Amino acid sequence: MPGPARRRKAEAVPRSSASTALVLAGRALLRGRLQPVEIAIDDTGRIQSIGKVRSGAPRHDVGDAVILPAAVDMHVHLREPGGPAEAETIPTGTVGAALGGVSLVGVMPNTRPPLSDTESWQDKVRLVEGRAAVDVLLFATPTVPRALPFLARRAGGFKVYLAPTTGIEESPASSELPALWDRLAELRLPVSVHAEDPTRFVTSLRPSSPAQWNGHRPVAAEKAALDAMARAPKLLRLHAAHVTTVAGVRSLKAAGLSFEATAHHLLLSDRSGTDARFKVNPPLRSEPERSELWEAFRRGEVPILASDHAPHPGSAKEVPFDRAPSGVPGVETGLPLLLAKVRSGDLDLEVLLSAACDRPARWLGQPLGRLAPGHRANLLVVDFTKRSKVEGRSLRSPCGWSPFEGWEVVRPREHYRDGQRIVEAGEYVGGPVGRVVRPDYAPGEPTDPLLPTG
Repeated sequence: MPGPARRRKAEAVPRSSASTALVLAGRALLRGRLQPVEIAIDDTGRIQSIGKVRSGAPRHDVGDAVILPAAVDMHVHLREPGGPAEAETIPTGTVGAALGGVSLVGVMPNTRPPLSDTESWQDKVRLVEGRAAVDVLLFATPTVPRALPFLARRAGGFKVYLAPTTGIEESPASSELPALWDRLAELRLPVSVHAEDPTRFVTSLRPSSPAQWNGHRPVAAEKAALDAMARAPKLLRLHAAHVTTVAGVRSLKAAGLSFEATAHHLLLSDRSGTDARFKVNPPLRSEPERSELWEAFRRGEVPILASDHAPHPGSAKEVPFDRAPSGVPGVETGLPLLLAKVRSGDLDLEVLLSAACDRPARWLGQPLGRLAPGHRANLLVVDFTKRSKVEGRSLRSPCGWSPFEGWEVVRPREHYRDGQRIVEAGEYVGGPVGRVVRPDYAPGEPTDPLLPTG
């Protein structure tokens, strides 16, 4: 749990020319330690200054609570179009994100139909606008070559599935990858990759448990796919989704590639449960492998935290294991689970903020994720003395379950979007103000999540 702040004046920074609309006072992590701070927010919703504020603007003092940048979750599956609505919708998923401290979600394209061409892009934008509670960055799948120029001017990134998954029936053969990488490199957008090689799956197994699922889609399948990524052109902005092993962490760092880990791969193993609620792709790994990944995350060796939020109706998880869909809900619980680890002293707050806020925002070219003048005032207020438990039936996602049932969490007390409160006392009070965004890399702004951040 963060310790008491030393009472000293925070360093003031230059103000913008806009009028001050709100001053948020509390504690914040600045230069590696918690200290008292006042954050001025201007009338455009940007952070104006950090330091002692003398203006007559309204002032909101959060006491000993901690002011954090809101998170960016760059790997979320929302079940529209194609449903099922009893698992998730864009409104429920984005409200869940807001409650979980996430101000921007990167939405994956493997819906029914997948986001792959002009028509599906336009349909998806119509589903988001006027319905989303937080901002949305839309990933497209590059499976329709003629649509790539259109998508490159509008999408936030591309997602490549090296193995079949929900909504994606076919994956590119290894012989097709060099040409695909070259084509995507020309488009200059982030490319996220589901890295499993299906030729390494053990098809003789008929899995009936998470441990057997781990044997069916083994670490070797992930390793082969990561090796294929390492051979891609260096100009391609590649990112490996849901890495599950320390070996994967080391190989990706050696190749200079971006990657993420999920809360479920960090905190759950293939022995955490016996039924399909613990079935995910890639699988949960053995307890020794999970523990090694967690320790690497604690050391700051994993650049990005993402949820891979992929809810399914509870009934869909109750069928025989081999026929149940893969995926777990996580956008509302991922950051709160890790904030609880900060509270218990098992995780450094600075490591968490780099992985959950700063680095994913840089990778997606968004002025978010840091307490810095000029950045959007997407902020959280967190009281580390207040704890609660995960209850699947109480989550905003209509799927109504969680693999983390009963786990301790620290939830944001308040959430601000552009200086406007959208969560108050842990309840959602905002409206459908989210918008579709895409990368905007400012000149000179570091975007490589493997670089040190300040």
